[in-house]
Amino acid sequence: MKRATKMMGLASAMVLASLLPAAAQEGLEASKQNIQNYSKIPDFVAPGEPFDAKTCMAGKKIFTIPASSSIPFIKTISDHKTKIAEQLGFEHMEWENQGNPTQYIQGMEFASNNGFSLVSLLAGADPRFFEPQVMQTQAKGVKVVTSHLTGLEQDAPAGVDAAVAIDYRKAGELMADWTIAKTGGKTNALVLVSNEALSTDSIVSGLKEAFDTRCPDCKYEIVNVPIVEWATKVQPTVAGALQANADLNYVIPIYDSMSSFVTPAIAIAGRTEQVKVATFNGTPFVLDLIRAGDVEMDIGENLDWIAHAMLDAEMRLLCGKETIRDSKVPLRIFTAENISEVGEPADAAKGYGDAYVEGYRKLWQMAQ
Repeated sequence: MKRATKMMGLASAMVLASLLPAAAQEGLEASKQNIQNYSKIPDFVAPGEPFDAKTCMAGKKIFTIPASSSIPFIKTISDHKTKIAEQLGFEHMEWENQGNPTQYIQGMEFASNNGFSLVSLLAGADPRFFEPQVMQTQAKGVKVVTSHLTGLEQDAPAGVDAAVAIDYRKAGELMADWTIAKTGGKTNALVLVSNEALSTDSIVSGLKEAFDTRCPDCKYEIVNVPIVEWATKVQPTVAGALQANADLNYVIPIYDSMSSFVTPAIAIAGRTEQVKVATFNGTPFVLDLIRAGDVEMDIGENLDWIAHAMLDAEMRLLCGKETIRDSKVPLRIFTAENISEVGEPADAAKGYGDAYVEGYRKLWQMAQ
């Protein structure tokens, strides 16, 4: 029955597409091509020149302050950074917190008073909210960087020593493209964002550009839900939108860990066949939701690849190498068609090939 329904949906999208004017048809085809390009296993691209990471990191320590340790996506990256640091023989420590800027400040103070060489503000720990503490930490000889916080086009915030960026604009573009392609240019979406995260600006700019240039008649509403309120406000926000908008056909939580609160609202409303979820990050539990049929598409980032890339850039800074801005972390679209490639249950490091593992070992001149 589900297969029949899916086939009927595809047929409907094809009929709608055939009725579109030329400009809209071109936009639809552009969206489809973008989706196809990012559905393949990505290549490894070295972000810089090789260096002897183990030798230059001897005696150095890196301290990571995540946006919130309760978000599985961020926690997984931090845990993988710890494992990689152990292989390279230096100390990496995560400052556990629940997303409160006061906790970030406490972490900054701990790092600067306990011999750490660098503080990494990971995926939403925004230094604009504690710039004086950033300057105080730097005054003690500690490097401060943001990692996985800004898009490639965004400036480094609050005077940090470096900002290791991700192509967030492309992720936003792909989420819009997916809905355009699947609905034949008839998107009617609820977009859930968290405005306090700098990456949100980049993601939303890509999403808006895709809709504006490829589907100006598509409809979407953007609603802000702060990270610390996901557990209490995402589900009622989605429930309210479903009740108010009978034509809603997509919910786009721009960070996929929101999905655990989105999918119950859709199920309770009895709208799982009509309203699909398209999201971004590639968190393992959300990839498993694709297998279960609760999420339609997730733009994945290999969380282990991210951990390698963030550490690579941070080590280069400490070792006096050229500063890395573009982490070269790729994106890949996951759906029911390729979800088997991530393992069952989903593994944060599967589905992207393994060329990056050997690639980083060579970059860091690790013994074979």
